[in-house]
Amino acid sequence: MLITSLFMVLLAYLLGSITSALLIAKLFNLGDPRTEGSKNAGATNVYRLGGKLPAILVLCADVLKGTIPVYVGFYLGLSPLALGFVALGACLGHMYPIYFQFKGGKGVATALGCFLPLGFDFVAILIALWITVYRIFRWSSLAALVSVCVAPSLAYWLQPDFLYPVAMLSALIIFQHRSNIQRLLKGTEPRT
Repeated sequence: MLITSLFMVLLAYLLGSITSALLIAKLFNLGDPRTEGSKNAGATNVYRLGGKLPAILVLCADVLKGTIPVYVGFYLGLSPLALGFVALGACLGHMYPIYFQFKGGKGVATALGCFLPLGFDFVAILIALWITVYRIFRWSSLAALVSVCVAPSLAYWLQPDFLYPVAMLSALIIFQHRSNIQRLLKGTEPRT
């Protein structure tokens, strides 16, 4: 099972490395999201650069990058901890893509995709929380941070076997948002 787990982590990283924001931005002639707007290869920056349709396409693609490998690992019988490493592989691929000079996004949508196998109720609560925080404050980064901070407690309540994998993924997303956290504290974070 160790070989299967390692293979799935590598596969998740390679799938996560497909930078959908860059590909869709090229398709819509929006320029490189890594060098324009917030310089982040994610759905929020693509929304700023090109509007709803390209952003929705990026969001869906990024969610699938997390969902597919975790679901495959789940059906292969990997342990919750191994699935956590598969999820980390997908998110690290999104954040540091091998195909695009290791310049990727923050990993929020990919992490959400990794959470989907935990159940609709788990993901629905996180999405509702994200929407609520976003509508109140208009900062997608703050909404993402609040959601991933709540995710481990939610996992403990709904899916206790997955507490550690969810906590690992949440810590990674928080780390990736360190510049956003600094800007939020200084009051210079741009609203979406």
